[in-house]
Amino acid sequence: MILHIMASSKIAFLLILCFFTIVFAQSGLDKVLDKKRNLNYLDSLLGPFFSGLLIRLAFYGVTILELASGLFCLAGLVECFFYGSSFFGLVGLVVGSLALLVLLFGQRVSKNYDGAKTLVVYFILAMAGIVLS
Repeated sequence: MILHIMASSKIAFLLILCFFTIVFAQSGLDKVLDKKRNLNYLDSLLGPFFSGLLIRLAFYGVTILELASGLFCLAGLVECFFYGSSFFGLVGLVVGSLALLVLLFGQRVSKNYDGAKTLVVYFILAMAGIVLS
């Protein structure tokens, strides 16, 4: 019944927010809870291209962006569903897109083209969400 009341674009926006709430909250929490393993992986992947300090700064920056995006997307779900507004969801998608761009840069510089291709799919979905907001 409720689906008949909502426009298909609103349903799509809510589903995209659900997707990114899961993606960014899980990824950010994984970085917090398993910091050592994540930093070791990044050092092995990006160490030949960037200094350890720059890798750590990017790691902490991406972690903050992912956690913020996950929280904003979650708040956006509540806001959109109950109040019909898309402000927090839009902020979440923009912040998440910034995190994806940082990750994409690292993947491209390290010549991990398969990883970069995966990020493009996420980025396109984020752009669709931004358009729908």
